[in-house]
Amino acid sequence: MSNLRDRHAKILATIGPASSSFEMLDKLFIAGADAFRLNFSHGDYATHKTNIENIRKLEEKHGKPITILQDLQGPKIRLGAFKDQAKHDLEEGDFFVIDDNPEEGDKNRCNLPHPEILDILTKGDKVYINDGIVRMNVVEKQGRKVTCKVYEGGTVSSRKGVNLPGVDLPISSVTEKDWQDLEFGLENGVDWVAVSFVQKEQDILDVKAKVDGKAAVLAKIEMPNAVKRIENIIDASDAIMVARGDLGVECPIEDVPSIQKKIIRKCRQEGKPVIVATQMLESMIENASPTRAEVSDVANATFEGADALMLSAESAAGKFPEKAVQTMHNVICRVEKSSAWYDLIHAREVSTMPNTGDAITHAAAETAYALKAKVIVTFTEYGSTALRMSRQRPRRHIIAVTPHLHTARRINLAWGLNCQIKPNPTSQESLSDLALSAVKDAKLEQVDAPIVLTAGLPFGVAGTTNMIRVI
Repeated sequence: MSNLRDRHAKILATIGPASSSFEMLDKLFIAGADAFRLNFSHGDYATHKTNIENIRKLEEKHGKPITILQDLQGPKIRLGAFKDQAKHDLEEGDFFVIDDNPEEGDKNRCNLPHPEILDILTKGDKVYINDGIVRMNVVEKQGRKVTCKVYEGGTVSSRKGVNLPGVDLPISSVTEKDWQDLEFGLENGVDWVAVSFVQKEQDILDVKAKVDGKAAVLAKIEMPNAVKRIENIIDASDAIMVARGDLGVECPIEDVPSIQKKIIRKCRQEGKPVIVATQMLESMIENASPTRAEVSDVANATFEGADALMLSAESAAGKFPEKAVQTMHNVICRVEKSSAWYDLIHAREVSTMPNTGDAITHAAAETAYALKAKVIVTFTEYGSTALRMSRQRPRRHIIAVTPHLHTARRINLAWGLNCQIKPNPTSQESLSDLALSAVKDAKLEQVDAPIVLTAGLPFGVAGTTNMIRVI
């Protein structure tokens, strides 16, 4: 029996109080989690360090590379405090002032402890409070006293989040806390770093300069400004996350599905992994079964060809973390066995890039299809060839063979890649032997089925993929 997952799309599970023990992490991995997210909006360094150590122990136990993603908190904009921690109901037509007055707020006004934002707000700008429940427009401004008129009412209270859709925020996507958290993450060997509230490509380039190749860098798309600049952000990033929580607050909610599809298609065209995240099985935080709509949501992201789907509170703080992972695994498997799946993920073919590596992987995928091969083995030094093969979305098992554990951990997040650590081939004969060994280790022996492999000559040199072989 194969020891590979019976699916191509990956599952990224967030670790939290409900899933931080080694025993539960083991259950989540067995249930289907391929990668784990550490949310640095919560938890202390001691907890995160223990989680990282437990994941590495899990990796040793199962003999498979496991991806660790560090998710930086980013600059969350919040109101100041209200008198007596009171809650106030604002109704349509009410006026509410945000200002730099440090006094505690009341029903008519509250401090916004971000003077640089008060400076750039202008008449007509939208101001949302409490995850977009309260919606206002700026109607007047006197210095840093900004008067807003409510057009959708709701409750405001101390430290509630503030969103400013469409406003170019004069603040970095990476806070002082984020830089400290990043240093901790790199010291402890995280594989990916997710940057929150990205507005422009420079936000990613700044983090990449600090990371200096020690991890891959992912951009979370959760603001309209990022959607407008998506091509440049994809180009600067190693991967993209469609973070639909804040995106659904910042953008009209009816736009989110089409934005999701657009980003998935663009990422696949560029060969960059893309993750769909937030509220995928939200009801499973409290319930043992998902809603039909949630199952459809997971299925649609799979049909669209997303590389990975993410669980947030479902696995971090929910009552049924193992069952949430198992449910997502089951839905993905069922979709990938359906007659519509392959046609839909190839409904819009990606064009072959004008380079040798991309041409080789495209030809290898076509060769595997024509010969009814069961598996494609791709030899990769630092992951680029494996990602190109993933981009083709072949309906075959893909075994990515690399001599580097850190490469395997990073590319493990990509669609369809099953990673193995083996030395570089030294000859044509050892190339075949290593490919057969990889298939055997995966328990995919097929006496009567060919194996398609890709590699580069000279062996062990990054970026030289230039050959296809059938054995």
